[in-house]
Amino acid sequence: MSDDPFQDEQWHAFVRHFREDVVGKIAGSALTISLVPGEFDVKFAVELGASIMLDKPIIAVVLPGAPVPARLRRVADLVIEADLDLEEGRRQLAEVLRKFGGIET
Repeated sequence: MSDDPFQDEQWHAFVRHFREDVVGKIAGSALTISLVPGEFDVKFAVELGASIMLDKPIIAVVLPGAPVPARLRRVADLVIEADLDLEEGRRQLAEVLRKFGGIET
């Protein structure tokens, strides 16, 4: 077994899945809605980077009061503070999506 994480089969499986499945979904979408994690998350970072590289509008959804990195605020078209576990948070996001791009929810 190599000490190089990029030689690991799990890494290669992640890359294959991302290239064969996720990139096409992001490319075919009208926008990206990113649920911002409370701590660093590799999957989130890769999806955010792909959305930027594919020039997709980005809506970042964060829990109320959660810190949002300044650079994420600059790259996101919109940052929404909403708790999607609550009906009010889901309603708030649905309303923003309707206003943002006429998206039906």
